[in-house]
Amino acid sequence: MSNRSTFLRYVPEKAADYCTQLWTQHQFTFRITQPRKTKLGDFRAEPGKGCTITVNNNLNTCAFLITYLHEVAHLLAYQQWIRSARRRRLQPHGSEWQKAFHAVMQPVLNESVFPDSVLVPLIDYLRSPAASTGAHSGLTKALRQLDSKPASYCLLIDLGEGEPFRFSEKEYVRGMKRRTRIVCTEKDTNRRVSVWAHVWVEKI
Repeated sequence: MSNRSTFLRYVPEKAADYCTQLWTQHQFTFRITQPRKTKLGDFRAEPGKGCTITVNNNLNTCAFLITYLHEVAHLLAYQQWIRSARRRRLQPHGSEWQKAFHAVMQPVLNESVFPDSVLVPLIDYLRSPAASTGAHSGLTKALRQLDSKPASYCLLIDLGEGEPFRFSEKEYVRGMKRRTRIVCTEKDTNRRVSVWAHVWVEKI
């Protein structure tokens, strides 16, 4: 399977050539992995082994593209500052990464790649990108709405306070929102837990 064919399966069609170009130009190892609970993708640079980028295989095409370019930006910052011996250490999502991410996103910031529902909050997020798109509620919600879920599912943030739901085979009651998470109460134990506001839950 060619590099372009790989990307055609996972990113918007209009972005496949660009993603392939970045892979070919910068010569990194690219792996599409099984879902991981703590991250959507990652970048690693190992002495003598080169650079590796991974992205989870369960992301919708827009989320996959943003995650891929997020990790490519880490690679570009590494090449510019660390590998060139201009600096020994970088903040993971500091100004160097932010500049690289903003630059690498520019060729795909248009309506032929992203639907308006994603493009508008994505442009706003890029004004000051954070370590995770989860820090921008508008972009997170827009991306999650592209996921395929049964009719009985909704985003936790869309439930009203006091409404019950099922998540990870347990039943909870939705509580108050605190920044990017919502305090919920587990029904069986009455234990309070903090759950990401934009996770999919089953309405009951």
